[in-house]
Amino acid sequence: MKIQFCGASTGVTGSCHLITTENHKVLLDCGQFQGGKAQEALNYEDFPFDPAEIDYVILSHAHIDHCGRIPLLIKRGFKGSIYCTDATADLLDVMLKDSGYIHEKEAEWKNKKNERAGRPKVEPLYTFNDAVDSLTYVKPVLYDQLIELNEEMKIVFNDAGHILGSAITELWVTENDNVSKIVFSGDLGVMERPILRNPTIIKKADYVIMETTYGNRVHPENSMNVKALMDIIRDTAAKGGTTVIPSFAVGRTQELIYELNRVYETDNGYRQAFENIMVYVDSPMATTATEVFKRNAQVFDNETKEYIAKGDNPLDFKNLRFTRTSQESIWLNTNPEPKVIISASGMCDAGRIRHHLKHNLWNRKSSIVFVGYQAEGTLGRMILDGAKEVTLFGEKVQVNAKIYNLEGFSGHADKNGLLAWLKGFQKEPKHIFLVHGEPEAKEAFAETVEKELGYHPIVVKGNSEYVLEKDEIVSMDQAMEEEVDEEMLGSLRTNLFDIHRRIEDILYNTKLAVGEDMSPKELTEINNMVLELEKSTINLGAAVSDLEDEKTGSQTGQQNDMT
Repeated sequence: MKIQFCGASTGVTGSCHLITTENHKVLLDCGQFQGGKAQEALNYEDFPFDPAEIDYVILSHAHIDHCGRIPLLIKRGFKGSIYCTDATADLLDVMLKDSGYIHEKEAEWKNKKNERAGRPKVEPLYTFNDAVDSLTYVKPVLYDQLIELNEEMKIVFNDAGHILGSAITELWVTENDNVSKIVFSGDLGVMERPILRNPTIIKKADYVIMETTYGNRVHPENSMNVKALMDIIRDTAAKGGTTVIPSFAVGRTQELIYELNRVYETDNGYRQAFENIMVYVDSPMATTATEVFKRNAQVFDNETKEYIAKGDNPLDFKNLRFTRTSQESIWLNTNPEPKVIISASGMCDAGRIRHHLKHNLWNRKSSIVFVGYQAEGTLGRMILDGAKEVTLFGEKVQVNAKIYNLEGFSGHADKNGLLAWLKGFQKEPKHIFLVHGEPEAKEAFAETVEKELGYHPIVVKGNSEYVLEKDEIVSMDQAMEEEVDEEMLGSLRTNLFDIHRRIEDILYNTKLAVGEDMSPKELTEINNMVLELEKSTINLGAAVSDLEDEKTGSQTGQQNDMT
């Protein structure tokens, strides 16, 4: 068995790792390179493998640097299946279509310039229709379900706590009657953050592929950053300025809405100051993604589930507005009222955020607040690094606004979070491969791991391949038995209890809400969900009954043996 690192091996974008066995090839992620021109150019190069030979793509989550080249993979011959969580599948529909549209528009813009200059036309990396076609290959599954890819491979997706649907993948591979377990971290989230659950702790692995985005940094306390954000918004509004927040459409935007909802909906020291400050989410993709979040509340953390069970919507408040049209977006920059504008993209390399920066960077009354990682070569990184002037749409713009960097809002675990996750393994894996980080971050984290845990991780320094050694013979049945322990059984019992309690709350609220004034659409949606709930309940009852019959039969057999 071999692991070939084909992306996110020299930086934080382009995640792509190939697992090759005697009979199968599995791709972990197929992401787009993002950043400066040199990074973007990598997207057009040939894959270092034949896409037609790939059996499966196992997708960790829906951020473009992890999924953005899937349509290209299919254009170049891939015909297999793409496995991801159900929430990731919903977001993928949004992300890939938007990406295809952007590639088409960029090619259209370049071709106008090329035509005037007498240069040949360029083709988009892929189109909107290519993105639509790629979605037909997607097979959504649930967290914690054991999925058999084939007779030699099984996978389980665990919650990574990074964005909606993000997953840590456990992959069991049988080769020559020997089972090896590979764990791919994907992008790990931050502990105790709103909306999403904490990253799952994995106890056993032979090989670990691990991200290191913040491998050399520690985030400030998130509570301090929330207060800092509120102070920035209040003080900027008092000066008559606009607070502009470049934010990733999926993940950070919804978390910001959640935190702002707490301010606008609860009685606190900021409420009066925020009473007349409007918050605009100016990103069609972020607007659609927020709707996807609302449809996937089953993967939220317990606190958010409790809000929803009681009839509250943590992703909405009275001063929040979503804009979709370009006319609405333009109006935001002609409206002189103090406001908050949350807009994509998070690294400022595309999208409406560039227009808002053009209209606010020069203004000393305004504030620009970064709440996510800024990769090298991006406009966001240039501004954070202290650029005094930037170019937007061919125009030089002075950087006079106040610039803030609130790393505590990042969706990536910091050095301590990464180390805590790695400590969860009960014994040292045979190999730990460090990827998805700038070189200095990977090197620093490797030193931390050696010092704190005594492990010796491999720092992946470029596209490279490793042959994994064979070990003692372990069957698939043995490997699966090792995964079941008291903690897993306790978690199952707790989950059943929580579901029972929430259903009682939901049934009570549904009884109050269902009435003659409901629209046919609303009534149909609730009826469909009730039917699905009925089906799942009956299937669970049948499964439990079968287990009871097996126990009874086993006990009867033992008694017969004794007599």
